[in-house]
Amino acid sequence: MFYAIISDDCANSLPRRRQARPAHLQRLQQLKHEGRLLLAGPHPAIDCEEPGEAGFSGSLVVAEFPSLQEAEAWADADPYLAAGVYARVTVKPFKKVLP
Repeated sequence: MFYAIISDDCANSLPRRRQARPAHLQRLQQLKHEGRLLLAGPHPAIDCEEPGEAGFSGSLVVAEFPSLQEAEAWADADPYLAAGVYARVTVKPFKKVLP
């Protein structure tokens, strides 16, 4: 089943986000390689695709996991969480309807 991992950044997270980004992307690439990643990306803090120093307000990952517990465990091991980028992470089941 798919799960949505919805993360909210802490205030002023951009420096920590930049530092932890390579490790964060590596885990996403692994999910992609396994054919389990539906989509992933950050939420710009302003209405702009490249927000620059305004940074990001959070992230969304939708990926396939065997169970909610395994999705939560994967989210709990995110380098962004360990680096203090995320203030809060919510994991919910996700039912893909379209496209």
